Amino acid sequence: MRWVVIGLCTLLNLVLSVQVAHWSVDWLPVAASTAAPYVDGLFSLEVGIGCFIFVGCVGFILWSVLFNRAEKYDESDGLPIEGNTRLEITWTVIPFVVVMALAFYSIHVNEQLASLGPQTKYDVAADQAPGAVAVADTRRDFGPIGVMARQWSWEFVYPNGVRSSELHLPIDQRANLQLSSADVLHSFYVPAFRLKQDIIPGSVISYSVTPTRAGTYRLRDAMFSGAYFSHNQTHVIVESEETFNQWLEHSASQPLVPGLSPATPLYAQRLAKGDRGWATVPPALPPMVNDPGTPEAPHDA
Repeated sequence: MRWVVIGLCTLLNLVLSVQVAHWSVDWLPVAASTAAPYVDGLFSLEVGIGCFIFVGCVGFILWSVLFNRAEKYDESDGLPIEGNTRLEITWTVIPFVVVMALAFYSIHVNEQLASLGPQTKYDVAADQAPGAVAVADTRRDFGPIGVMARQWSWEFVYPNGVRSSELHLPIDQRANLQLSSADVLHSFYVPAFRLKQDIIPGSVISYSVTPTRAGTYRLRDAMFSGAYFSHNQTHVIVESEETFNQWLEHSASQPLVPGLSPATPLYAQRLAKGDRGWATVPPALPPMVNDPGTPEAPHDA
């Protein structure tokens, strides 16, 4: 009878864990790239395994407290049990199998991500332009798009020379980005794409991404780059190929104007108040762009 109860509880725990793993995908931002399903699948698997272990441990503790507690005023020691070989093998084999399964699945996901968005790092000399060193992804459908990170602004340069403060991408096309930094470490992170790539000064990184969902998403600097790094954000706009080409053509006819620099007004406020607080460098000058973007526009994720 006891083994029947244990079996039923284990089955219920398994069903609950599978359901929680299924729900966990909804905890993440919308998926908007070819890489997202692989990352979401790995996250869902880890949540499911974690839920099964957590519910199993809590259930065992509750069962022990409710049905196997000592009698009132019983202060005697428990039985001196030791050397349970079967139990020791069980708690060694199960974690080993779980860890190895996660390791192999993670390697598989990593290989898939590497094939979808390969990244190659090129070192840049002091007198070289990043675009003159990097080799573009040969399987790209569009690009390369130059991505320059600064303290604290983003600048995007397209093959036809258009410059913008927001990143525009055509949907379902493999876009090649060439990431570089003008000053310190930054990180190109778009949660909806499930992709994050650090940007290292003195180098340019060729990186490809294929957006799969039209919409407006947030690009965040995920690497601490100074006092205003949390404000170093901008939009990533994924649109149809027709709309994207129309935007490129329209932007090419626009004059250069100062682009987005969220830290500039914050730094001006700091100076007006006496330049107190943590020491910081002044923000870089806003990039000169054809399209400064619309930072007040809502975004999907």
